[in-house]
Amino acid sequence: MKDASEPRVRTLSPSGAIAPTATWSVGARAGDFVFVAGMRGIDPKTNTLVDDEEARVRQAFLNMKLIAVSEGASLRDAVRLVVYVTDMSRLRPLVNKVQSELWDGGPYPPRTIVEVCGLAQDDIFEVEGTFYIGHQGSGIRDQQGNCLLIPDP
Repeated sequence: MKDASEPRVRTLSPSGAIAPTATWSVGARAGDFVFVAGMRGIDPKTNTLVDDEEARVRQAFLNMKLIAVSEGASLRDAVRLVVYVTDMSRLRPLVNKVQSELWDGGPYPPRTIVEVCGLAQDDIFEVEGTFYIGHQGSGIRDQQGNCLLIPDP
């Protein structure tokens, strides 16, 4: 059982992630879920936007992936994505192409894509994600209520 003084939500700041520039963190872990803040196509080495539109979309997804992986998740563990674009007709095909490549042709998580008037730094794309990192396999509880994992065959 967890100590009541331990935080139930832990903010994330993994090595190699972009550096937040204001009052936000790149992600949070709450139980078996990882919530990744809106990621844009920022090169984490320079903390500046990538130039090419397709490369920027890809970098944003990779920035999100880095946060998820730091907690043991993969892109396939995404349970929800929200994508913001500034031009739906121009950018949705790029988003679909990059997502298809990164998810290796599917299956894909639920995704909402919204056209917005503007994003920070006059950017064109942002993606946020929720990931589930619960145990693999079935579990039973002992007399103290601790979960005992039984791997799936």
